[in-house]
Amino acid sequence: MTEHKTALVTGASRGLGRATARALARRGTKVVLTYRGGADGAAETVRMIEDERGTAIALRLDISDVGSFKQFADELTDEVRTRWGSDELDVLVNNAGVGLFDALEDVTPERFDEMVGTNFRGTFFLIQALVPHLADHGRIVNVSTSLTRHVSPGTSVYSASKAAVEALSRSLAGELGARGIRVNAVAPGPSATDFNGGAMRDDPELRGFLAGQTALGRVGSPDEIGDAIAALVSTDMRWVTAERLEVSGGALL
Repeated sequence: MTEHKTALVTGASRGLGRATARALARRGTKVVLTYRGGADGAAETVRMIEDERGTAIALRLDISDVGSFKQFADELTDEVRTRWGSDELDVLVNNAGVGLFDALEDVTPERFDEMVGTNFRGTFFLIQALVPHLADHGRIVNVSTSLTRHVSPGTSVYSASKAAVEALSRSLAGELGARGIRVNAVAPGPSATDFNGGAMRDDPELRGFLAGQTALGRVGSPDEIGDAIAALVSTDMRWVTAERLEVSGGALL
């Protein structure tokens, strides 16, 4: 028996979003996953979930296009009602984002606006658009990064945008707590995904260097992040809100 009926996972055509969608579906949750440009990847995620006897659909969403969110919310609720007979979401996972890494002198206003506009502004206004459709006692998880705790060259704007997401998570936990909605942030550490061009997945030298900086002696996998998010939204964690859960294998302690 599932604890949740429906979940929305943004940016789930690949990487951590795909792993999270699959982890939730394996636990019996019906998943709506979004993609921006990777329609084929989103279809592959749906196929994977269905092969594992789960249920999922994919909808297009550009997290940087705040003006589209009202229409998206209407489309989402229509799809969930028509397909699954539900009027509400139980879980919202804000995973979609961009990572652009530049030294201070190379950051342009355009690159700055793209990162902050997607990672923070987009996350904020998507939550605003979807909270009316989120069930009481629902869950929101915002994906951050371990880089809000430690530092790495060229990550100042990216890390700042994610630190804003963490602050937002704490504030909204207080604001939405009256409805029993839990809001938390998950901060992945170095993981072998296609993020940043797949560097941590495809570069053995980089992966070995980062593995040597973690307590558990390796980089993480997307499935380990997805499983952590699925665990966080479960009723086993029902008394946890306004927290930042770092899933990094003990990176740079």
